[in-house]
Amino acid sequence: MPLFVYVLGLAVFAQGTSEFMASGLVPGIAGDLSVPVGAAAALTSAYAVGMIVGAPAMAVLSARWPRRRALAGFLTAFVVVHVIGAVTTSFPLLFATRIVAAIVNAGFLAVAMPVAVALAPPGKQARATAVLLAGITLSCVAGVPAGAVLGDLAGWRSAFWAVAALCVPALVLVFRSAPAGAAEPHEVSIRREARELKAPPVRQAMLLGALVNGATFATFAFLAVIATDVAHLPAGAVSGLLAAFGVGAFLGVTVAGRKGDGELRRGLVVGLCALPVGWAVLAIVGTHPVALFVVTAVQGGLSFGCGSALVARVMHVAPGAPTLGGSFATVALNAGAFLGPVLAGFVTESTGDYRYAIWISAAITLLALPLVLREKRS
Repeated sequence: MPLFVYVLGLAVFAQGTSEFMASGLVPGIAGDLSVPVGAAAALTSAYAVGMIVGAPAMAVLSARWPRRRALAGFLTAFVVVHVIGAVTTSFPLLFATRIVAAIVNAGFLAVAMPVAVALAPPGKQARATAVLLAGITLSCVAGVPAGAVLGDLAGWRSAFWAVAALCVPALVLVFRSAPAGAAEPHEVSIRREARELKAPPVRQAMLLGALVNGATFATFAFLAVIATDVAHLPAGAVSGLLAAFGVGAFLGVTVAGRKGDGELRRGLVVGLCALPVGWAVLAIVGTHPVALFVVTAVQGGLSFGCGSALVARVMHVAPGAPTLGGSFATVALNAGAFLGPVLAGFVTESTGDYRYAIWISAAITLLALPLVLREKRS
């Protein structure tokens, strides 16, 4: 595999760390900027909003840009908005930087995915894509817990500085090594590719993706306060809990990526049926530290395993959308990532009990069961 594919993986790792790290920084941000915990948790939703807006728009806009200029431009903008986020004392401005960061993240991915596939040797395209996806899941395993540790030791702003610094080596290597040609040699027909959204299998897979990710982030956005306020763990344990979730997520994506299409569909049905049960168990046992860690890891594996399988499903059932297919899946997943924490924030602020975030996750995945049963019959 060409070295530059791993350079792209490093950049995706930094961006994935930024996307997920807000969960471990919620208490510090809420206290420092004098906003409710629910508002601070909504920073995860802000990132999702940017991905929803940015994924299809950036996929189209960057399709014919010079690849080196596009990758470097998106990554530079990503660094700049994190520096602004690290120094601001305004919560609305911090919220805005999360949206902008997500938009440029979506743009980077829109260029990086086809570049990685184009650079891969024959028959290794799936592996090249897996390197980029591994950057996202590894950010859950290492980057997000490390951000939580930094936030605990040096304040939440240090985590933003760390993400900006982590992007710098990748940015230098992009300037030196990225191919300079256009990202896509063919003309992108937005209307033709958007028609793929009307196909029932595409809409069903996207809706399932939104529900699964909505449930995932309804709880993930509140993991830090669940650990400290529900399980009464010390603040230092938050990074360990996030790491447990990340390890589960990495294993889930790895297992899903090694399955053939038939096995993947069967496993997807089983995983989607197991998710609401797992969330209910987590809500019940979440006050017990050991059980909290174990079930959180299991749910991370189920959630991200199902999520990656649904991304593959969207791409499989939307063959007429080679440019926008990935953005379809991104929009669906991030629509869920936006709505889940917002709903959980509203409920937890109303009740004062953060366990209700987990019950929201269970309820959302229950809504998916009719679609799951239809998927099983198809």
